[in-house]
Amino acid sequence: MSNQALPRPRFNAPEPERASKATLKIESRTAPLLQGKVSEIPDAVFGWAMRLCGIAVVALLGLIVYELMVGSQLSWHAFGWKFFGGQDWNPVEEQFGALPFIYGTLVSSLLSLVIAVPLSVGVSVFITEMCPVALRGPLSFTTELLAAIPSVIYGLWAMFIMVPLLRTYVQPFLAKTLGWTGLFSGPPYGIGMLAAGVILAIMIIPIISSITREVLTVVPQHQREAVLALGATRWEMIRMGVLRNARAGIVGAVILGLGRALGETMAVTMVIGNRAEIAKSLFAPGYTMASVLANEFSEATGDVYLSALIEIGLALFLVTIVVNAMARLLVWSVTRGQPTKGVA
Repeated sequence: MSNQALPRPRFNAPEPERASKATLKIESRTAPLLQGKVSEIPDAVFGWAMRLCGIAVVALLGLIVYELMVGSQLSWHAFGWKFFGGQDWNPVEEQFGALPFIYGTLVSSLLSLVIAVPLSVGVSVFITEMCPVALRGPLSFTTELLAAIPSVIYGLWAMFIMVPLLRTYVQPFLAKTLGWTGLFSGPPYGIGMLAAGVILAIMIIPIISSITREVLTVVPQHQREAVLALGATRWEMIRMGVLRNARAGIVGAVILGLGRALGETMAVTMVIGNRAEIAKSLFAPGYTMASVLANEFSEATGDVYLSALIEIGLALFLVTIVVNAMARLLVWSVTRGQPTKGVA
């Protein structure tokens, strides 16, 4: 007997209701949150306002350069390029040369870098690589707090605290041990090129340290781990895996600190001695371009005298702009615009 297929049971389940076309049709006739005609006007005003802000900065920079060039034309026509190579500064006879000021600016700034760069890099390496996590924030804040102190406060501190220490202890020791070099000879006045270099070093430490710390934090963590995996010590890891990859950014931070040192005025004016001469010894008084502008600009009576001071200001302005642009370029070559990340 053949098995016949059993009849398929039929379940009378309720069929889903078919929605009508009117129900499925979604009508989105709600009004937009912002009407087109209303929002175009504020957007246009905001856009033009931002463009004007950007143009204003460039226009201000160009206006400063233009005014300095116009104001220094009389000195330029009178002395030409000899102005930057002359050593005489005699307002009575209207004989002006900027070489002593250029010399004092370069020597004091380079001396400050010699003192500040090792300290700044050491502080940055300690904070990013060796410091406990709980102390990184307070130590970073304390270091950057030095940048918020006004320069006149640095000058007062240097006059009443640092200069007596240099005159009593530091300069006699340097004259006794390194006087044969000629760099540390002469009477220990306390004020002079050495005092200016030391106070500048203290002032640029937070700048170099903060930028160096940012550059070190963007070095990839896997580079540190790779160097340690090869059997390197912690110092070798920092030297080869971190500092070598961040050297361009560190150089940029140093140049940026140099730009700050070149333009510093009040603190240097109070301790450098303000004497327009070129001396080999760091104990001797000197003068900088920023200091001569602060001291003699209000006393300039003749037109040539005033024009010579403006030409010094123009030279200082251009040097500062070039130095800062080079520093920013070197820092960008390392960071590439990446946001800083903490090192685990």
